[in-house]
Amino acid sequence: MELFLRKLKLVLTDGTLLKRIGFLLFGLALFRLLAAIPVPGVDAFQLEQFFQNNQLLAFLNIFSGGGLSSLSIVMLGVGPFITASIVMQLLTVVFPAIKSMYQEEGEIGRKKFTQYSRLLTLPFAFVQGFGFLFLLQNQGVIASLTPYDFFINLSIVIAGSVLLMWIGELITEFGVGNGMSILIFAGIIAGLPTTLSQLAFSFDPSQIPLYITFVIAALLITYGVVIMTEAERPVPVTYARAGRAGSSAGAVSTYLPLRVNQAGVMPIIFALSILLFPQLILNFLSQANLGGASALAQTLLALPFGAVIYGIFYFLMVFLFTFFYTAITFEPKRVADNLQKSGAFVPGVRPGNQTSEYVGRIVTRITLIGAVFLGAVAVLPLIMQALTGFGALAIGGTALLIVVSVVLDIVRKVDAQVSLREY
Repeated sequence: MELFLRKLKLVLTDGTLLKRIGFLLFGLALFRLLAAIPVPGVDAFQLEQFFQNNQLLAFLNIFSGGGLSSLSIVMLGVGPFITASIVMQLLTVVFPAIKSMYQEEGEIGRKKFTQYSRLLTLPFAFVQGFGFLFLLQNQGVIASLTPYDFFINLSIVIAGSVLLMWIGELITEFGVGNGMSILIFAGIIAGLPTTLSQLAFSFDPSQIPLYITFVIAALLITYGVVIMTEAERPVPVTYARAGRAGSSAGAVSTYLPLRVNQAGVMPIIFALSILLFPQLILNFLSQANLGGASALAQTLLALPFGAVIYGIFYFLMVFLFTFFYTAITFEPKRVADNLQKSGAFVPGVRPGNQTSEYVGRIVTRITLIGAVFLGAVAVLPLIMQALTGFGALAIGGTALLIVVSVVLDIVRKVDAQVSLREY
């Protein structure tokens, strides 16, 4: 408790840290203001009815930060940018030049990589915005538009997505934490009062065991995510100290902390982005009156055991993206080179390639544990939904995962800033 109060005092008295937190709050306030401005011609009643009967849009609403539920000018949220980032990171596997730019060209290469992701966001925003507006117009949620009005609405939606991407990047640079994840987190939190009021209004005493089960599951998921996110595998490291005339004058022993879940919440965000995109296309085709294509889309949407197939693919995507994201963001060879340059070594392991292989084996083993856990936690709400028939569990479980992971990331970033100022 004393340590917490000391760090809190340091946060409240440090001008630079307060500015970062203030910028974060300003960015969130600006985002919520934009999310309250709807596109022209929205029928609020039809929109509410359409959302109640469509779980796909409820999932997509998570990634829009709550902007989709009101059809705001930022209704696409950061979804197009996340999809573009996924595509760019997948291209690092196919094209060595892109991988070299991302991993070996330092800060300049990463800036170029981010710039390409921004440019790729525009076509994804166009496709997603066109699909949403077309689908919602056919459902009567948006009034029938002339081609010119449709183009104006589409331009507004695309501009809103690009603006939100810019706000997220500013939060990352001048605020605290990952701006894109924080915007998603803010949308989930903003929708919490509405969700709680709906649950209170539709309270059914016969469903009390279900409510208790949901609360227990939420607490267990929260506890498990906290434990796995904070879990580390320490690798012993020794720093040799040189004495006079180059002789060794003892050594300093420490350890290299390797996180079990280095990818955080990103695999879940990536997996949902990939899985929801085909569903959006199928929903668009089913409403487009394109003859055989529409009939095929309706058949695919009505497939039996669709939830089971979705759950299997969801688990596999989270599992694979955990390994993929860890491989992209953590390089054992770079760690081994940095240890060798600083005169450090792992006891019993030769510096250089052997150290790289040793660290790589450890990362692979602990990532396997983290990937299985993250995949299991991701599909657990879907399993509970299938057992109870309560559809909100799937959406609430995914939102809970994102909220817990983002809060932990923000706390870790603030703690790192505080520790930096303490020393």
